[in-house]
Amino acid sequence: MIKHYKKKSSMDFFLFIRMVISETLQSKKNTHLSSLVTLRQILFTGFEALPLIGFIALGIGGLIILQGYNLLSNFGQGIWVHVILVTVVINELSGIITALVVIARSGTAISTELGNMVVNREIDLLNSIGISPIAYLVVSRMIGVMASMLILTIYFNLIAVLGGWFFSSLFHKIEFRAFMNDFLSVLKISDLLMSLIKPLFFGFIIAIISSFQGLSVYKASTEVPQRTIKAVMHSIFLIIFVDIGITWFVSSLVK
Repeated sequence: MIKHYKKKSSMDFFLFIRMVISETLQSKKNTHLSSLVTLRQILFTGFEALPLIGFIALGIGGLIILQGYNLLSNFGQGIWVHVILVTVVINELSGIITALVVIARSGTAISTELGNMVVNREIDLLNSIGISPIAYLVVSRMIGVMASMLILTIYFNLIAVLGGWFFSSLFHKIEFRAFMNDFLSVLKISDLLMSLIKPLFFGFIIAIISSFQGLSVYKASTEVPQRTIKAVMHSIFLIIFVDIGITWFVSSLVK
């Protein structure tokens, strides 16, 4: 029942995560999951964010390449520009920046929407007709956010690399084949692994925290913006913490 979602303790948050995971594992049998909600979430979180993500990735990739060549080419260490591109962009910035954009757009939207549904007693209506709010509203959105995070991060990496080559070719006359050969020579399997794992974790965190905060609204509409702010803050803190943990874990495995 919704009364379990409204509590604010850490234990209730972990119980909420357990309920979400349980509903997700039973997705094949769960008739309350909505593919329409998932597709709409992917459309809003993923497709509509492509222009913004592409612009940011293009700028970051170009700036790193330009600054890197200016700094390192004088020392005959141009290959280190590609090392920086992989280490900074592929491993870290692509996931973090994409997550921040998703938090600002979709995390706030999820928390606000669910909070208003609680205030308007739409959650109680779902419970009264036997539809699980967790499965219908949370799991469906969680799948959509995770899929969107993965797609957007891959898109970010592609645009950043291509943008890096584009800017380097304008100022340093570097052929595409030579640029990509140098880039692929420093790209490791562990880099690809982190670029795929991190967005899935980040998407899960954003969807879970935003949903939990939205469903934690009681009956006053004035609580909705407060819960939305908490969703943003908690998502950012936890994503940074998880990012550090994944980086350390993968690095220790490679060593």
